[in-house]
Amino acid sequence: MPSMTETASALRAEARNNNQTEVFAVHGADPEVLAYAMAKYSRSALSMKESLREISSQRAEQFLNTFYFQYGHRSIADLAHVAFAVERLSLLAAIVLVDEQRWDGQERSTRYQNFRRSGWYMPEFGSDTASATLFRETVEQLFAAYHTVFEAVFASLKNQVPRPAEMKQETYERTLRARAFDVARYLLPLATNTSLGQIVNARTLETQVSRLLTSPFAEVRQLGERLQTAASGPAWNVHAQDLVALQREIAALDPALGERAATLLTQEVKAAPTLVKYAARNDYQSRTRGELRQAAAELLQGEAIDAAPLVDLVDDAEPLEIELATTLLYGQCHYPYRQIRRRVAALSEARCSEIIDLGLRHRGRHDELLREFAAGQGLRFDILMDIGGFRDMHRHRRCVQILQGFTAAHGYAVPEGSAEAGVQPQFEEAVRSAHAASARLAAGSAPEAAESAQYLLPLATRVRALFKMDFAEAVYISELRSAPQGHFSYRRVAWEMYRTVASRHPSLAQYFRVTDVDAPIDPLQR
Repeated sequence: MPSMTETASALRAEARNNNQTEVFAVHGADPEVLAYAMAKYSRSALSMKESLREISSQRAEQFLNTFYFQYGHRSIADLAHVAFAVERLSLLAAIVLVDEQRWDGQERSTRYQNFRRSGWYMPEFGSDTASATLFRETVEQLFAAYHTVFEAVFASLKNQVPRPAEMKQETYERTLRARAFDVARYLLPLATNTSLGQIVNARTLETQVSRLLTSPFAEVRQLGERLQTAASGPAWNVHAQDLVALQREIAALDPALGERAATLLTQEVKAAPTLVKYAARNDYQSRTRGELRQAAAELLQGEAIDAAPLVDLVDDAEPLEIELATTLLYGQCHYPYRQIRRRVAALSEARCSEIIDLGLRHRGRHDELLREFAAGQGLRFDILMDIGGFRDMHRHRRCVQILQGFTAAHGYAVPEGSAEAGVQPQFEEAVRSAHAASARLAAGSAPEAAESAQYLLPLATRVRALFKMDFAEAVYISELRSAPQGHFSYRRVAWEMYRTVASRHPSLAQYFRVTDVDAPIDPLQR
């Protein structure tokens, strides 16, 4: 029997251990098993190591079926993170795919890579061979112009910018090629193939898949199905071949041990077979957006689209009801925010409420509110810029973004450097020709042709988007995106964001550490 002194010493040692925080990384657990283990912290006193030792994928599935689907504890899915590679999807589909506020990933860069051999997405045209031919010829013409413009701008830059003696020739040419791609990328059509990687939690994945399945684009719907299949089926294991070879070596030495090793070394891992199995088309989104589109068309019928600046700060004081109704209509038309708000503000209170009700009447029990209801931010920027530059701005997740559909109605941007290289006429001809082909497809009677029209729009095409944010995010975007190594398109947008805030709130201008986009920059700085 331990003495009182020994007992006291043991208690002191236990107290010291209890006061020592333990931190360890976890590796090797399936995403859903790990989510289950972390969720158990709220329902069990077991440690993480104890939980993981006793959990099987079958028990995790049973737990998730009960608490995630029956009780609606969706925060559990935040704990299961899954990595995906998505390859050979169009730029249009990529924009739709990454349009999540809780999203992490990287996409192949049009600023640093040559996309000439990337290929493109070819929509199904059925028996409409004329539309298919028009589509193919237009894309081929854009890629040919892309190559011509790149070569001309690259040669022009080499003539204008001498190589510093301390810079290697390879580095010099790589830097100037990137500057040339900054110009040439304006001619890439939205049909262009790209690739990306994403790491998302299962809750984001579920809403992402549902949103993709609701898309009017066949490619995007198929993408949603493939994401769901990839999450539910066996994941690709980078060490699979080595592990199979090791298991065979073990089995050759000891068949019984080899059989046991196979259980650990060659078992299939399914990333999220439970958490996304019920993801389906979202009728709330589909029906609501259709009704809002009709409401916007009726409210603004016959009106021409007002001219608008590159960046318009629309933070004027307005009732929350006006902001909600305006934002709901904004994403379903091509008009500037101010123009829509002017019409909404002239409506009766009852009619304004009807528009808000359109955004809610089809909402199901488990449907999240549309993003348009994320209102009340202090700073709202209505931005009209080229699609290529928008895709860089699209990466800012700390703000609410409402994107309008792609259209040629806003014209196109002419990139810096095209005139100096002597290719602006060819550039503009290629863009105008693509816009004309897109309009021809859109006017066609076949649904497949009308759907495919947007794929022909080059990245030079202007698109409108509403960015809602707080002051800290406005400072962050203005500072980051105005930096000299950035693309000239979003540098101008970031600068105009700063200028509009400084004009409206002059006492706050001193807190922005922005770079004047009109000041000369070193083309070799990246």
